[in-house]
Amino acid sequence: MSQNKLTREIIAKKISIEFGIAYTTVYKKIDKILEIWSNEMIDSNISINYIGSFKINKKNERIGRNPKTKEEYLIKLRKVISFKKSNKLVL
Repeated sequence: MSQNKLTREIIAKKISIEFGIAYTTVYKKIDKILEIWSNEMIDSNISINYIGSFKINKKNERIGRNPKTKEEYLIKLRKVISFKKSNKLVL
């Protein structure tokens, strides 16, 4: 099964072509948007109309197991980003 990744480079290239803006300018703007989003997510959830909402969930420590060797190890406490799409977003 093949997964297509949508990267900053691909987005910047498409926007650059679509609007006739320099690639480097678009790439810097995308970086700035992502920086703002990540800084905002530290303090609160993010909700974008017609797209969805992002929030940070905390996963507790737990015991994990390597299925091949059956060796147990501790999976540390971590934070993960979850996304819930808007009902108005059509995929």
